[in-house]
Amino acid sequence: MKNMNSDSAFPIPHSPLNWSLKTQTLHLDAGPAIMGIVNVTPDSFSDGGKYDSTDAAIKQAIRLIEDRADIVDVGGESTRPYSEPVDQREEQNRIVPVIEGLVERMKNGVLRTVPISIDTSKAAVAKAAIEAGAEIINDVTGLEGDPKMLQVAAESKVGVCAMHMQGTPQTMQDDPKYDNVVEHVYGYLAERKKRLLDAGIDEGSICLDPGIGFGKTHEHNIQLLRHASRFVELGCPILVGHSRKGFIGQLLGDKEADRDSATLAITLMLAQQGVHVIRVHEVKNTVAALKVTKKLSA
Repeated sequence: MKNMNSDSAFPIPHSPLNWSLKTQTLHLDAGPAIMGIVNVTPDSFSDGGKYDSTDAAIKQAIRLIEDRADIVDVGGESTRPYSEPVDQREEQNRIVPVIEGLVERMKNGVLRTVPISIDTSKAAVAKAAIEAGAEIINDVTGLEGDPKMLQVAAESKVGVCAMHMQGTPQTMQDDPKYDNVVEHVYGYLAERKKRLLDAGIDEGSICLDPGIGFGKTHEHNIQLLRHASRFVELGCPILVGHSRKGFIGQLLGDKEADRDSATLAITLMLAQQGVHVIRVHEVKNTVAALKVTKKLSA
């Protein structure tokens, strides 16, 4: 599957990588793919409660796809700081009908076909999502939170994204500390890549995420973003999810300010550093900005 937003090469050398998913391959050789966020939750930090019904979530996913998202990431459990865990059955009940509804529309030709990602750290939820048609497991625990997740990922041959997080959503922002956050996260992701390979997951299926906002202070987040190109050296697709996060309010000096414009500025910086997948809430303007940047730099 060609990245829908890759009509011209990005202005910097972009490592010619593909991301192998369950039934398709996402080509990432000409600028970042855009992953659109669908939170089927009542309590996510940015849009909690907006799309917590099946119909509302499907409509939001359709809007993101029409806005040219390359991937849709569906999640049924908030991972914002101090969020409460969700029961496996409840999480599954939230996300499976959404995935099934989208897949049905894609098969019928009503909707453009894009890969669906399941944002979960529970193996049973991931398995149910894959059976419903998901192509990617996006796990904030780096596939460490559930001992069965590695087996599900290896056996299903889906794409996986392993993220770095210090602590858990309930503890991660208590007092995160690092001697050197960039090198610490780099080392963790290198180790996780090796562990995924050892578990039988194909190298081409692995994507890694430095985990902006997950067990990091404001300054830690800034350092990770400034040095995002360091993670590209890991030799597999790199995903960054910075959209609307709290550190942006600190950067702006206004916690109540709209964060989409600042999110877009960071997206362009990440694209310049060769990041392969950008996870955002607002897709349409992101796609437009990247397209203009490519054309002006050609």
